[in-house]
Formats: sequence, C-alpha cells, structure tokens
Amino acid sequence: MPNSAEPPSLSASPAAEPYGRIVVRAALWLAFLAPFFYSTYGFANWLASTRPYVGSIVLSWEHHVPFLAWTIVPYWSINLFYALSLLLNDSTQGVNRLAGRYLTAQVVAVSCFILFPLTATFVRLATTGLPGFLFAVLGGFDKPFNQAPSLHIALLVIIWDHWRQRLSGPLLSVWHGWCFLIGASVLTTWQHHFIDIPTGALLGFFALWLFPAKGELPFAGFRLAADAKARRLALYYALGAVLALAGAAIGAFFSAAALALLWPALALAIVAFAYAGAGAKLFQKTADGRVSPASRILLWPYRLGAKVNVWAWTRKLPPVVTVTDGVFLGRFPDAAEADAFGTVIDLAAELERPRDATGRWESFATLDLVVPPADMLDQAVAAIEAARRQGTVLVCCALGFQRSATVVAKWLVASGRSHTPAQARKQLAASGRPVHLRVGLDEPA
Repeated sequence: MPNSAEPPSLSASPAAEPYGRIVVRAALWLAFLAPFFYSTYGFANWLASTRPYVGSIVLSWEHHVPFLAWTIVPYWSINLFYALSLLLNDSTQGVNRLAGRYLTAQVVAVSCFILFPLTATFVRLATTGLPGFLFAVLGGFDKPFNQAPSLHIALLVIIWDHWRQRLSGPLLSVWHGWCFLIGASVLTTWQHHFIDIPTGALLGFFALWLFPAKGELPFAGFRLAADAKARRLALYYALGAVLALAGAAIGAFFSAAALALLWPALALAIVAFAYAGAGAKLFQKTADGRVSPASRILLWPYRLGAKVNVWAWTRKLPPVVTVTDGVFLGRFPDAAEADAFGTVIDLAAELERPRDATGRWESFATLDLVVPPADMLDQAVAAIEAARRQGTVLVCCALGFQRSATVVAKWLVASGRSHTPAQARKQLAASGRPVHLRVGLDEPA
C-alpha cells in the first residue's frame, strides 16, 4: 500500500488502474452514501421523537466530563476524512470495500437506533464563534437521539484503519493523536454518553472484518456444511451467541456492564457461521500465522476461551514430543517455544501466532473437531518434508491431539516412515502424547 496520503502513482505498476476511474467510483459512492446517511439518520431521529418515552444509559462519572466547545472542530473533521478516504485508494475494489464498511456501519447503527432508541441527557452550554456556528449546523439536523452504537465512533474506527495503513513516521503519530481527539470529542461536546463508544467501536471493527481491504470476503461462496458434526457445532455456538445476547439485553435493565456480553455474542456468532459452512477464512488468518486487526478484536473473547481450553487440557503434559527425524508434535506454542524450532507448521485457525515469535511460521488454518479439507492436509504434509530439510519442525494445533497429529500421521505414511496408518498411529502413541486420529486417515470422523 502507498505510504503517503497522495493519490496512487499511475506509473507505480503497469497494472495500476487509472486514477480517474477510482475518482469516478468514489464520487458515485458519495452521491449515494450522503443522501442515504441523512435520510436514514434523520428518519431514526424523527421516529424516536414520536415515542412517549426514550430511555438513556448514563454512568455517574459522566456528569464530571467537561464541556470543551473547541472539540467540535475535531468532531466535525470526520466528515472531511469520510470523503477523502474514498478518494485515497489504489483500485476501484478498494473504494468498494471502504464503501461497504461505511454502509455496514450505517445500516447496523440506524437499525439499532430504531429498535433500541436512547437519548442524551446533557443540556449543552451556549457557545459563540466558530464552535457556536458548528454546533448550530449540527443542531440543524441532529437530535438528542441516535446514541448507541455511536455511528461517529464506528466511522472513526473505519477511517482510522484506512489512513494508518497509508501514513508513516511523524504523520502517522499525528494521525493517531487526531483520531484520539475525534473519539474524545463525542464526550467533550456532550454529544454522546460513554456506552455509545465501545458499542460504536465494536460496530466499526465488525465493518472492517466484513469488508477486508484485500482478499476474499468472509461469507463469499457460503455453502451449508455437509459435515453433520460441523452443523451441530454451529448450532451450539449459535446457541451460545443467543444466550450471551439475551444476557446483555436483560442485564442492561440492572447494569450497563451487562452490555459487555454483546462482544462474546458477536464472537460466538462469527464462529457459528464458520462451522455452518463459511469455513476457517472467517478467522482471517494469513499464511504466516497473523490475523487481521479486526479479527483480533472481534474474536478476542473466543480466543481467550480457546487459550484457557489449551491450558486446561495440556497443563500437565509436555508442550511437545519428538516424533522422528527432527519433526515434533505439540500444542500451540508461546513465542519462546516457537523460536526453539526452525519452522512451526500450525493448523489452528482460531489461535494467532505469538506477536514476538521471530522464526519461520507456516499456517494451514483449519477448524477444530471437524474433518479438515483434504487439500489443506496434503499441503501441510508437503510443508513438513520441505521444512524438515531446513531444520527442526514443530507441527501444532490448539492441543496437539487431533489436527496436527493427523497431519503428522499422514506425513509418516507419505514419506515411507510408516507403512500403514495403523503403524503411524502406533508410532505417535509411543511418543507419549494422547492423540485422536479420527479424521483424515482411514477412519470416518
């Protein structure tokens, strides 16, 4: 991606799109998004104003938030960056993806404003000068409704991510600081209550995840899973999401803290769709074991649970065991354990490579507890033999019991180190690690 805020150079690549085409696409999107925003936002405001009572969620400390009239300037600046971000792209696909994020944030936020309206309780002080003018313009179309999730914060997350990938050095530091001011301004202009901020941020990261800058869209080519076990697991995760959502809705009547359950509800819903047929790509894990920032944030509750599960099952076991000829089998490693090997071959879609791990890492993301795709297994088997020539190899998944063990067993047979799957099982059993080879060999799942 370019490292400055300048339009992409037409000579940067012979395959680069003409920048004029990008501008036209951005202009067309703006021509749709601007009236769509004002019409739907205004409709939600009007609808809330017709209700006899609209509640609010206010924390006691919010009454001590100072009113800083000048912060209406960074508050309004997001409108400028909204338009400029569409122009700052190197392809029409980039424009489309960004517009998809904007549209997602708008549709979800307005739906929440209509279904669960909230009102701001502040009585804003009178202001003059430029701040007074900007507040007057804002008041011309805005009302004290449309609170959670904050659409302002959702768009800020989207726009912050867009520019941070294109700026560097001092400009990047300035950008982070300005974004902080924009985020804080929703409080210091007395425009939003605190609960609107985390819910808006969650919506923003969801939009980033739903429309990644590059690669396949999460739900592209969705087909219902043929594996009955995968469908059953999808149902379990979906039930967990519903229960968490119900807990948030019911608990909010007693404490605003209950709304934190919206986070695991969304994470579990994403995992449910992965098992329902969307597959491991919903975790947005790259070939080197990294995950997208949006995936890292959205799925953090699920990944925390996965890490606890790893600890519970493997705390009394050695982290790795020797198989043969420089190949080792184990649970998902920490950074120090990973760097002790020449290559880590990782099968766990749900876990992210430790950030400070510096060694060679190859990821073949697969879902836990279900039959991995045959082509993915074959690629992982081939990767073991190639990596073994360069040093020691750790093959891992979450626990090291099933996915990674299945790949190692297939490698033993494919390389001639075991003559049959049964012999491979016996060899792995002799390593002293519990393994469950129910998939990928000659037994049904």
